[in-house]
Amino acid sequence: MKAMILNQYGNDSTFELTEIDKPIPSNNEVLIKIAASSINTVDTMIRNMGKELPLSPDTPALLGMDFSGTIEEVGDDVTDFKIGDEVYGCAGGLATLPGTLADYIAADTQLIAHKPKNLSMREAAALPLVGITAFEGLERAGIKAGQKVLVHGGSGGVGHIALQLAKYYGADVYSTGGGTKQTDLIKDLGATAINYKTEKVEEYIEKYTAGNGFDIVYDSVGGANMINSFQATKLNGHVVSTVSLLEIDLSLVHFKGLTLHVVFMLIPMLHNYKRGAHNRILTELTKIIEAGKLKPILDNNHYSLQDVEKAYARLTSGEGMGKVVVEN
Repeated sequence: MKAMILNQYGNDSTFELTEIDKPIPSNNEVLIKIAASSINTVDTMIRNMGKELPLSPDTPALLGMDFSGTIEEVGDDVTDFKIGDEVYGCAGGLATLPGTLADYIAADTQLIAHKPKNLSMREAAALPLVGITAFEGLERAGIKAGQKVLVHGGSGGVGHIALQLAKYYGADVYSTGGGTKQTDLIKDLGATAINYKTEKVEEYIEKYTAGNGFDIVYDSVGGANMINSFQATKLNGHVVSTVSLLEIDLSLVHFKGLTLHVVFMLIPMLHNYKRGAHNRILTELTKIIEAGKLKPILDNNHYSLQDVEKAYARLTSGEGMGKVVVEN
Protein backbone atom coordinates (compact mmCIF):
# COMPACT_ATOMS: atom_id res chain seq x y z
CA MET A 1 0.00 0.00 0.00
CA LYS A 2 0.99 3.66 -0.34
CA ALA A 3 2.12 5.53 2.77
CA MET A 4 3.73 8.86 3.57
CA ILE A 5 6.75 7.99 5.69
CA LEU A 6 9.12 10.10 7.81
CA ASN A 7 12.65 8.71 7.74
CA GLN A 8 13.93 11.27 10.22
CA TYR A 9 12.50 13.82 12.64
CA GLY A 10 13.03 17.58 12.81
CA ASN A 11 11.76 20.86 11.37
CA ASP A 12 13.43 20.15 8.04
CA SER A 13 12.21 16.55 7.76
CA THR A 14 10.04 15.61 4.78
CA PHE A 15 7.44 12.94 4.15
CA GLU A 16 8.26 10.46 1.41
CA LEU A 17 5.73 8.46 -0.62
CA THR A 18 6.65 4.82 0.03
CA GLU A 19 5.26 1.37 -0.73
CA ILE A 20 4.89 -0.70 2.45
CA ASP A 21 3.10 -3.94 3.33
CA LYS A 22 -0.64 -3.74 3.87
CA PRO A 23 -1.40 -4.63 7.51
CA ILE A 24 -3.18 -7.85 8.50
CA PRO A 25 -5.81 -7.50 11.25
CA SER A 26 -5.13 -9.45 14.44
CA ASN A 27 -7.68 -10.56 17.04
CA ASN A 28 -10.18 -7.80 17.82
CA GLU A 29 -8.88 -5.70 14.92
CA VAL A 30 -10.38 -4.68 11.60
CA LEU A 31 -8.67 -3.68 8.37
CA ILE A 32 -9.92 -0.27 7.24
CA LYS A 33 -9.52 1.37 3.84
CA ILE A 34 -8.76 4.92 4.89
CA ALA A 35 -10.80 7.66 3.23
CA ALA A 36 -9.45 10.65 5.14
CA SER A 37 -7.16 11.60 8.02
CA SER A 38 -6.95 14.87 9.96
CA ILE A 39 -3.83 16.64 11.22
CA ASN A 40 -3.62 17.54 14.90
CA THR A 41 -1.16 19.69 16.81
CA VAL A 42 0.29 16.59 18.48
CA ASP A 43 1.14 15.24 15.01
CA THR A 44 3.21 18.32 14.26
CA MET A 45 4.91 18.06 17.67
CA ILE A 46 5.94 14.47 16.96
CA ARG A 47 7.21 15.40 13.50
CA ASN A 48 9.35 18.27 14.86
CA MET A 49 10.48 16.89 18.24
CA GLY A 50 10.81 13.20 17.47
CA LYS A 51 12.15 11.05 20.29
CA GLU A 52 12.23 14.02 22.65
CA LEU A 53 8.58 13.06 23.10
CA PRO A 54 8.08 9.68 24.80
CA LEU A 55 5.11 8.93 22.54
CA SER A 56 6.94 9.27 19.20
CA PRO A 57 7.35 6.11 17.08
CA ASP A 58 10.73 4.93 15.86
CA THR A 59 11.76 5.95 12.36
CA PRO A 60 10.89 5.20 9.63
CA ALA A 61 7.62 6.51 11.08
CA LEU A 62 4.06 6.33 9.82
CA LEU A 63 2.25 9.22 11.52
CA GLY A 64 -1.42 10.23 11.62
CA MET A 65 -3.95 9.46 14.36
CA ASP A 66 -7.47 10.39 13.22
CA PHE A 67 -9.22 8.70 10.32
CA SER A 68 -12.46 7.67 8.68
CA GLY A 69 -12.91 4.78 6.30
CA THR A 70 -14.57 1.50 5.38
CA ILE A 71 -13.93 -1.95 6.87
CA GLU A 72 -12.56 -4.47 4.35
CA GLU A 73 -11.55 -7.33 6.67
CA VAL A 74 -12.33 -8.37 10.23
CA GLY A 75 -10.04 -10.26 12.57
CA ASP A 76 -11.00 -13.05 14.95
CA ASP A 77 -13.36 -12.27 17.86
CA VAL A 78 -14.80 -9.13 16.19
CA THR A 79 -18.56 -9.01 16.80
CA ASP A 80 -19.64 -5.36 16.66
CA PHE A 81 -18.33 -4.54 13.17
CA LYS A 82 -18.60 -6.14 9.75
CA ILE A 83 -17.15 -5.75 6.27
CA GLY A 84 -18.58 -2.64 4.61
CA ASP A 85 -19.16 -0.66 7.82
CA GLU A 86 -18.13 2.99 7.67
CA VAL A 87 -16.16 3.88 10.80
CA TYR A 88 -14.04 6.58 12.39
CA GLY A 89 -11.52 6.70 15.18
CA CYS A 90 -8.12 7.65 16.55
CA ALA A 91 -6.01 4.52 16.47
CA GLY A 92 -2.38 5.00 15.45
CA GLY A 93 0.55 7.27 14.71
CA LEU A 94 2.35 6.98 18.05
CA ALA A 95 4.55 4.54 19.96
CA THR A 96 4.24 1.14 18.22
CA LEU A 97 0.90 1.84 16.52
CA PRO A 98 1.25 2.54 12.77
CA GLY A 99 -0.53 5.70 11.65
CA THR A 100 -3.15 6.80 9.16
CA LEU A 101 -1.17 8.60 6.43
CA ALA A 102 -1.59 5.50 4.31
CA ASP A 103 -4.11 3.49 2.31
CA TYR A 104 -5.01 1.14 5.18
CA ILE A 105 -4.88 0.73 8.95
CA ALA A 106 -5.44 -2.35 11.13
CA ALA A 107 -7.30 -0.80 14.08
CA ASP A 108 -8.28 -2.08 17.50
CA THR A 109 -12.09 -2.14 17.55
CA GLN A 110 -12.05 -0.54 21.02
CA LEU A 111 -10.64 2.64 19.42
CA ILE A 112 -13.26 3.08 16.67
CA ALA A 113 -17.01 3.53 16.24
CA HIS A 114 -19.55 3.65 13.45
CA LYS A 115 -19.31 6.91 11.51
CA PRO A 116 -22.19 9.40 11.85
CA LYS A 117 -24.46 8.91 8.83
CA ASN A 118 -24.93 12.65 8.31
CA LEU A 119 -21.20 13.42 8.02
CA SER A 120 -18.94 12.98 5.02
CA MET A 121 -15.77 10.93 5.40
CA ARG A 122 -13.80 14.20 5.40
CA GLU A 123 -15.90 15.64 8.21
CA ALA A 124 -15.79 12.44 10.28
CA ALA A 125 -11.99 12.24 10.06
CA ALA A 126 -11.74 15.66 11.72
CA LEU A 127 -13.46 14.58 14.91
CA PRO A 128 -12.01 11.67 16.90
CA LEU A 129 -9.07 13.20 18.80
CA VAL A 130 -10.69 16.56 19.48
CA GLY A 131 -14.10 15.02 20.08
CA ILE A 132 -12.87 12.50 22.63
CA THR A 133 -10.77 15.17 24.34
CA ALA A 134 -13.66 17.63 24.61
CA PHE A 135 -16.13 14.97 25.78
CA GLU A 136 -13.79 13.50 28.38
CA GLY A 137 -13.00 16.88 29.90
CA LEU A 138 -16.63 17.93 30.29
CA GLU A 139 -17.62 14.51 31.59
CA ARG A 140 -14.91 14.53 34.23
CA ALA A 141 -15.94 18.05 35.29
CA GLY A 142 -19.49 16.78 35.85
CA ILE A 143 -21.19 19.18 33.47
CA LYS A 144 -24.92 19.63 33.88
CA ALA A 145 -27.71 21.85 32.60
CA GLY A 146 -27.83 25.42 33.88
CA GLN A 147 -24.13 25.77 34.63
CA LYS A 148 -22.02 28.61 33.31
CA VAL A 149 -19.16 27.23 31.21
CA LEU A 150 -16.23 29.18 29.79
CA VAL A 151 -14.21 27.67 26.94
CA HIS A 152 -10.82 29.23 26.28
CA GLY A 153 -10.00 28.96 22.58
CA GLY A 154 -13.51 28.21 21.35
CA SER A 155 -12.57 28.54 17.69
CA GLY A 156 -9.80 25.91 17.95
CA GLY A 157 -9.92 22.18 17.35
CA VAL A 158 -10.85 20.99 20.85
CA GLY A 159 -12.48 24.29 21.81
CA HIS A 160 -15.11 24.39 19.07
CA ILE A 161 -16.23 20.86 19.99
CA ALA A 162 -16.23 21.52 23.76
CA LEU A 163 -18.32 24.64 23.15
CA GLN A 164 -20.97 22.71 21.20
CA LEU A 165 -21.03 19.81 23.66
CA ALA A 166 -21.47 22.18 26.60
CA LYS A 167 -24.48 23.70 24.84
CA TYR A 168 -25.84 20.21 24.12
CA TYR A 169 -25.72 19.47 27.85
CA GLY A 170 -27.74 22.61 28.58
CA ALA A 171 -25.01 24.89 29.88
CA ASP A 172 -24.83 28.66 29.43
CA VAL A 173 -21.67 28.84 27.32
CA TYR A 174 -19.09 31.60 26.88
CA SER A 175 -15.86 31.45 24.92
CA THR A 176 -12.73 33.51 24.33
CA GLY A 177 -11.31 34.36 20.93
CA GLY A 178 -8.66 36.76 19.70
CA GLY A 179 -10.14 38.45 16.66
CA THR A 180 -13.20 38.96 14.49
CA LYS A 181 -12.91 35.61 12.68
CA GLN A 182 -12.66 33.75 15.97
CA THR A 183 -15.44 35.59 17.77
CA ASP A 184 -17.75 35.35 14.75
CA LEU A 185 -17.31 31.56 14.69
CA ILE A 186 -17.94 31.36 18.44
CA LYS A 187 -21.20 33.29 17.99
CA ASP A 188 -22.20 31.10 15.04
CA LEU A 189 -21.75 28.04 17.26
CA GLY A 190 -24.13 29.51 19.82
CA ALA A 191 -21.88 30.83 22.58
CA THR A 192 -21.30 34.31 23.96
CA ALA A 193 -18.01 35.53 22.52
CA ILE A 194 -15.35 37.23 24.65
CA ASN A 195 -12.44 39.01 22.97
CA TYR A 196 -9.57 38.30 25.35
CA LYS A 197 -7.50 41.03 23.70
CA THR A 198 -9.91 43.77 24.75
CA GLU A 199 -11.64 42.32 27.85
CA LYS A 200 -9.74 41.52 31.04
CA VAL A 201 -10.55 38.43 33.05
CA GLU A 202 -11.94 40.38 36.00
CA GLU A 203 -14.13 42.38 33.61
CA TYR A 204 -15.84 39.43 31.98
CA ILE A 205 -16.18 37.58 35.29
CA GLU A 206 -18.08 40.56 36.65
CA LYS A 207 -20.08 41.05 33.45
CA TYR A 208 -21.25 37.47 33.00
CA THR A 209 -21.15 35.90 36.49
CA ALA A 210 -21.66 38.88 38.83
CA GLY A 211 -18.09 38.34 40.02
CA ASN A 212 -18.69 34.75 41.16
CA GLY A 213 -16.83 32.95 38.39
CA PHE A 214 -17.77 30.12 36.02
CA ASP A 215 -18.76 26.63 37.15
CA ILE A 216 -16.43 25.02 34.60
CA VAL A 217 -13.55 26.56 32.65
CA TYR A 218 -12.30 24.44 29.74
CA ASP A 219 -8.79 25.63 28.88
CA SER A 220 -7.60 24.43 25.46
CA VAL A 221 -4.96 27.20 25.31
CA GLY A 222 -2.73 26.37 28.29
CA GLY A 223 0.56 27.98 29.24
CA ALA A 224 0.23 31.30 31.03
CA ASN A 225 -3.50 31.28 30.23
CA MET A 226 -4.03 28.69 32.96
CA ILE A 227 -3.75 31.48 35.56
CA ASN A 228 -6.62 33.21 33.75
CA SER A 229 -8.59 29.97 34.01
CA PHE A 230 -7.99 29.74 37.76
CA GLN A 231 -9.07 33.36 38.17
CA ALA A 232 -12.22 32.83 36.09
CA THR A 233 -13.46 29.76 37.98
CA LYS A 234 -15.86 30.01 40.91
CA LEU A 235 -15.07 28.69 44.39
CA ASN A 236 -14.96 24.88 44.35
CA GLY A 237 -15.33 24.98 40.56
CA HIS A 238 -13.68 22.85 37.89
CA VAL A 239 -10.85 23.63 35.48
CA VAL A 240 -10.20 21.32 32.53
CA SER A 241 -6.79 21.56 30.87
CA THR A 242 -5.54 19.93 27.68
CA VAL A 243 -2.23 21.82 27.61
CA SER A 244 -0.58 21.67 31.04
CA LEU A 245 3.06 20.98 30.15
CA LEU A 246 4.44 23.73 32.37
CA GLU A 247 5.52 24.70 35.87
CA ILE A 248 2.91 26.87 37.56
CA ASP A 249 1.97 28.19 41.00
CA LEU A 250 -1.14 26.35 42.23
CA SER A 251 -1.74 28.64 45.21
CA LEU A 252 -4.88 30.09 43.62
CA VAL A 253 -6.19 26.59 42.94
CA HIS A 254 -5.67 25.77 46.61
CA PHE A 255 -7.31 28.87 48.07
CA LYS A 256 -10.32 28.61 45.76
CA GLY A 257 -10.67 24.86 46.30
CA LEU A 258 -10.64 24.17 42.57
CA THR A 259 -10.56 20.75 40.93
CA LEU A 260 -8.10 20.51 38.03
CA HIS A 261 -8.75 17.86 35.38
CA VAL A 262 -5.85 17.20 32.99
CA VAL A 263 -7.04 15.46 29.82
CA PHE A 264 -4.53 13.40 27.84
CA MET A 265 -6.70 11.29 25.56
CA LEU A 266 -3.77 9.31 24.11
CA ILE A 267 -3.35 7.28 27.34
CA PRO A 268 -5.56 4.36 26.17
CA MET A 269 -3.54 4.08 22.95
CA LEU A 270 -0.14 4.48 24.59
CA HIS A 271 -0.70 2.11 27.49
CA ASN A 272 -3.48 -0.19 26.21
CA TYR A 273 -5.45 1.10 29.19
CA LYS A 274 -9.28 1.21 29.15
CA ARG A 275 -9.37 1.50 25.35
CA GLY A 276 -13.08 0.75 25.36
CA ALA A 277 -13.68 4.28 26.66
CA HIS A 278 -12.86 5.60 23.19
CA ASN A 279 -15.45 3.39 21.54
CA ARG A 280 -18.00 4.49 24.14
CA ILE A 281 -17.30 8.19 23.66
CA LEU A 282 -17.21 8.02 19.85
CA THR A 283 -20.49 6.08 19.87
CA GLU A 284 -22.07 8.78 22.03
CA LEU A 285 -20.66 11.51 19.76
CA THR A 286 -22.22 9.74 16.76
CA LYS A 287 -25.64 9.95 18.45
CA ILE A 288 -25.17 13.65 19.25
CA ILE A 289 -24.03 14.41 15.68
CA GLU A 290 -26.87 12.46 14.09
CA ALA A 291 -29.26 14.45 16.30
CA GLY A 292 -27.89 17.62 14.67
CA LYS A 293 -26.28 18.98 17.84
CA LEU A 294 -22.61 18.86 16.85
CA LYS A 295 -20.63 19.59 13.70
CA PRO A 296 -16.92 19.86 12.93
CA ILE A 297 -15.52 23.02 11.37
CA LEU A 298 -13.12 22.24 8.53
CA ASP A 299 -10.43 24.32 6.88
CA ASN A 300 -11.45 25.39 3.38
CA ASN A 301 -8.36 23.91 1.74
CA HIS A 302 -8.38 20.35 0.40
CA TYR A 303 -5.29 18.09 0.54
CA SER A 304 -4.51 14.66 -0.91
CA LEU A 305 -2.27 12.08 0.76
CA GLN A 306 0.66 13.28 -1.33
CA ASP A 307 -0.02 16.85 -0.15
CA VAL A 308 0.63 16.03 3.51
CA GLU A 309 3.55 18.51 3.65
CA LYS A 310 1.17 21.31 2.66
CA ALA A 311 -1.39 20.13 5.18
CA TYR A 312 1.14 20.23 8.02
CA ALA A 313 2.28 23.67 6.89
CA ARG A 314 -1.31 24.90 6.84
CA LEU A 315 -1.90 23.81 10.43
CA THR A 316 1.34 25.25 11.80
CA SER A 317 0.88 28.55 9.92
CA GLY A 318 -2.02 29.54 12.17
CA GLU A 319 -3.74 31.06 9.14
CA GLY A 320 -6.48 28.46 8.81
CA MET A 321 -9.81 28.17 10.56
CA GLY A 322 -11.02 24.66 11.31
CA LYS A 323 -9.52 21.18 11.16
CA VAL A 324 -7.04 20.36 8.38
CA VAL A 325 -7.92 17.11 6.63
CA VAL A 326 -6.00 14.89 4.18
CA GLU A 327 -8.11 12.82 1.79
CA ASN A 328 -7.01 9.54 0.19
